[in-house]
Amino acid sequence: MKTKLFATLTAAILLLTFHIQCEGQEKWITLFDGETLDGWSVHSGFATYRVEDGTIVGQAIKGSPNSFLCTQREFSDFILEFEVFLDDPELNSGVQFRSQIAKHEQVFWFRNQEGEYQSRTIPADRVYGYQVEIASESIGASGGVYDEARRTMMPWWPQKGSVESKAFNNDQWNSYRIECKGDSIRTIVNGVVITDFRDALSLQGIIGLQVHNVGNDTTPYQVRWKNIRILLLD
Repeated sequence: MKTKLFATLTAAILLLTFHIQCEGQEKWITLFDGETLDGWSVHSGFATYRVEDGTIVGQAIKGSPNSFLCTQREFSDFILEFEVFLDDPELNSGVQFRSQIAKHEQVFWFRNQEGEYQSRTIPADRVYGYQVEIASESIGASGGVYDEARRTMMPWWPQKGSVESKAFNNDQWNSYRIECKGDSIRTIVNGVVITDFRDALSLQGIIGLQVHNVGNDTTPYQVRWKNIRILLLD
């Protein structure tokens, strides 16, 4: 009798655990279906984006400004996860989050590092806001957060030579996780916490995959993304 009761309780616990896990999995939203770029659009530049073998491939184009493949939906509080691969470590890249697309020409005023006010003008269609850095091992900045086209500086970044600066690996897929809740932001690369800070300049916005400008270089630098998903915390 006791054995039967134990087996019944065990089965019930396993069923409950499976149910909870399934509920958690259902909350994740897949942003890339592995086949099309539905739900995304290109802004700021004319670098190309295509789907290849279940990945999004961004390719640099001579003369193009920084380009961004952006979600058509905005998000506020969330956990964003994705994997990224740099075909060539010479190409710097990143992923925008809680970012905006300028509807018209805009002017930003911020204090520089010397405490002096300076302005920055951006054109219509320019993507601006938080960007998590994707860079080679030698640069050591991956996982840091840059304020694209707005503050135009990297207030939060790994210290040179630290464990955090060595989290990214060349020639392999790297996993990223970005956690945003209120003014709290945390970035994680390959399981290593890179930044953990508070900033309330933007509390909502799009996700954008960046292909950096390469000037007049004709090399077809490429960066790849896959398994892009988001868990809403609203």
